[in-house]
This record gives sequence, C-alpha cells and structure tokens, in this order.
Amino acid sequence: MLKSDKIPEAEKTQIIKAALEILGGHPEGMKGQELRSKIRAQLPQYEKQIYRTLLDYSRSINAEVYQSSRLSYRLTKFKESDSTQVPPQPLSEKVAESAFYKPFAKWLVEDVQECTKAIAVGGAKLKDKWGTPDVIGIYMPLPGDFIQFPIEIVSVEIKVSQDGLIAAFGQACSYKLFSHKSYIAIPNTASDEDRDRLEALCWIFGIGLVVFNPASPENPAFEIRARATKYEPDMFYANEKVQPIRKELLG
Repeated sequence: MLKSDKIPEAEKTQIIKAALEILGGHPEGMKGQELRSKIRAQLPQYEKQIYRTLLDYSRSINAEVYQSSRLSYRLTKFKESDSTQVPPQPLSEKVAESAFYKPFAKWLVEDVQECTKAIAVGGAKLKDKWGTPDVIGIYMPLPGDFIQFPIEIVSVEIKVSQDGLIAAFGQACSYKLFSHKSYIAIPNTASDEDRDRLEALCWIFGIGLVVFNPASPENPAFEIRARATKYEPDMFYANEKVQPIRKELLG
C-alpha cells in the first residue's frame, strides 16, 4: 500500500491514537522501528498500514507527532522541553576534556590506523585564532613501504559535553583548511536527535564523526559513526600549522 489515502479513516485513527499513547511515555522519543513494533502488538490487524500512517501523520499540519530524526518519532509537545538533555554533572564528577586527547591519539594510530603518529595538542598551543585541534596526527609511509605516498594530516576536535556541538562542528570544518582529514568526537550521552543531525552534516561535509563515553578516559569506547573523507588542504596553511609541532610529530 503506497498511499495512506487508501487507508480507512477509522484504521488511521486507531493507529495514531496508539502512537500518541506510546510516545506519551517516552519524552525523549522512540526509534520508528520500536514504535511500530509496539503499535503492531496492539493492532496486529493493521500491520501493513502502520508505517505509512505514521509517516504521513508526522508530516501533516498541526500533527501531535514529528520526526525528531530520520529514524525517530517524538510528541510535538516535548520538542522544546529539556527532557532529552542530560542533567549537568556535578563539577566534581566532570572529566576534563584534555583527559581524552592522548587516548584518542592512541586509538587513531593503533585501532583505526588513520595515522602513523598522533599527538595531543589542544588549548592555544598553536596560537591561531582559527583554533587549535585537540589532536593532530600524520599518516606517512614507513621505511619499509614499497609505495612512498605523500604525508597526510589528520585533525580532531573533542567535546565531552553536548553543549556547543554546532560550534565544535564548525571548528572541525575549519581544520580542513590545513588537514587532509578532520574528525569531531562527541559524547554518547548527546541526544539521539543531536547525534543524528550531526551525523548527517558530517556525511555532507566529509567530516569524520566519533562517539565515546565521556565518563571514562580509561575506557572511552570510541566508535566511528562516519569516516572522514580525504581532501587536499591548502598546503601553505598545512605547513604553517604543522611547523611548531613538527619535531613532536616526526620524532
């Protein structure tokens, strides 16, 4: 069934009513697959009508349900609420962002193998108003490699809080000025809506996206959601940016 206008109004009404009741208990929203499964359990006779009814209803004017991401549904009344936000951690429990720089650099080399050497930078070490990546790595041929390819630069922006994710994404984009690849790492505690939208942006702009556990520098469980696309940077700025840390990267 392709068009919901072929679905009897009585059936659509029951499906929507069930969806509203289920979503009412989930202020953070639900994945479409999970929501459809719960509706199907209540209305098995309407299995084939559920998907299209939900989709069309969420796109109608004044609907009480909207798609919070491509794969999720949420009640409109919760849209402006703070229920999807993670309560701020007490200062004593917050882990400093810098605690993840070295673990990420190590992960970038040993697990992802995007770099042959990566170092923690962060702060204002490079004294550049365009910002300093938290981690910078290089991918270069080893002495025994048959093909001696050009050196590549990889830059990373890390955030332990979901606040300022858009600004962090902007920083990751600016790193493409001097980097072949740019990554942004965000906490897995960020809302599904924020993560899904940020992932879509990363795919569009070729930025790599990684999620991790912001509470454990010892075991951050870095996970790639989108791999960075390789681009040629402006070599003037690439040389300018790497020059101050050249010995650390090549040592």
